[in-house]
Amino acid sequence: MKPELSFIGNIETPYSTLKECPKNIQHDGPICQIKVYDEYREGLLGLVTGQTILILYWLGNTNKPVILRKTDNSNKTTGIFARRTPHRPNPIGVAMLPIHKIENGQITVRGLDCLNNTKLIDIKPAINNEADEIK
Repeated sequence: MKPELSFIGNIETPYSTLKECPKNIQHDGPICQIKVYDEYREGLLGLVTGQTILILYWLGNTNKPVILRKTDNSNKTTGIFARRTPHRPNPIGVAMLPIHKIENGQITVRGLDCLNNTKLIDIKPAINNEADEIK
């Protein structure tokens, strides 16, 4: 059986090119809209403003080859899994951000690091520390 991926929505950001897009999330960055498809909206029940969520998204605009390790300008070598590059074996982006607003199947957050109309893979409540309850 081959794994399948179902997109559950899309993400609206102000970025139309990779050059414009920040290299990491920015908690004080621009407003971004996470739009969940109608058939998945009931899944948002229980999420609340101020809650931190984990957002998983598909980095589909990656045309460069995957390089498993890279040496930077300071002569430090790091592996791909120690960086946030979109050029990965599985181009999945992830961000942990608080919900700024939630209404009508849309979640507003600030500072995502992806292009406009990026496909949404999943949303999960974030576990920030041992005191957080797993549901």
